Amino acid sequence: MDVKRQYDGSRRQAATRLTRREVVSAARSLFIQQGYPATTMAEIAEASGTPPATVYRLFGSKRGILKDALDVTLGGDDEPLEFQHRPEVQAAFSAEDPGAMLDAFAHLLREVMNRSGALQHVLATSALVDADAADMLAVTHRQRHTGQSRIVTALARSKALRPGLTQRAAADIVYAVMSPEVFRILTVERGWDEDDYEAWLAGTLRSQLLPSHRV
Repeated sequence: MDVKRQYDGSRRQAATRLTRREVVSAARSLFIQQGYPATTMAEIAEASGTPPATVYRLFGSKRGILKDALDVTLGGDDEPLEFQHRPEVQAAFSAEDPGAMLDAFAHLLREVMNRSGALQHVLATSALVDADAADMLAVTHRQRHTGQSRIVTALARSKALRPGLTQRAAADIVYAVMSPEVFRILTVERGWDEDDYEAWLAGTLRSQLLPSHRV
């Protein structure tokens, strides 16, 4: 009696994932080299060695590729895991005290900015002339504010916020000092070493958010 073998799609899925990685990597390089608006889907396809039809099938549009490129550079990989649930983020929230938690997030942000700062700058400059980039920048701003506000929520829950500082004001402070713009100003424009940036960020978060006896 003939028995039909079950179709094993794992190889196909692995091949598709590899192709997506190659397209995203090629696109990221092109976006940084020549800007998002100037980069075409044809150039991305050629640089990644992927047929244009496959690129469109996998991503739908150049905006779709940019979104994936941002997700990968922010998260550090292409795993479908929300940033807040990543082990390094959970470890930062589990720090032994509020100051240590802020130090951990300063270190984590340094790593994130090291990976994604150049592409985030491309997005910000492209948003001035490209509607898709502008829409995506607005989305990333909202997501960043929401995500970074969780730091303040954790401090408020443990009654560690500086007296007189509201959660709303604290969230805005975190959003400002942990921005890619500040990272770029200090490390690119002013030439700070990343160790100095991380130390400054940790110290600034402590002094702005915690009571003086905890700093």
